Amino acid sequence: MSDILHKDERRSPLSILKSPPKQPKAVTIQARVEESVKTQLELYAEFIDASPSYVITEALKLLFRKDDDFRRWADQHTNNHNKEKAKGDVLAKAV
Repeated sequence: MSDILHKDERRSPLSILKSPPKQPKAVTIQARVEESVKTQLELYAEFIDASPSYVITEALKLLFRKDDDFRRWADQHTNNHNKEKAKGDVLAKAV
């Protein structure tokens, strides 16, 4: 294979190492849990070689994704919230 580029060829830059994926913005929350839950959380995090924050985040994402009743409620709640916000925006413009 030749390193010579022909007239119409372009070399795409390829790095040896890939950049890490963009991390979503994280916020801090505080929650009180039973001591046994905290212990299990720490054990599970150690088991999968992750942080407790990662375990909590992924567990909540799984819960939100799997609970069909919650998803329907959240969709309806979001739609109602958006309608109320739109009404407020219209009133603000009219004033």
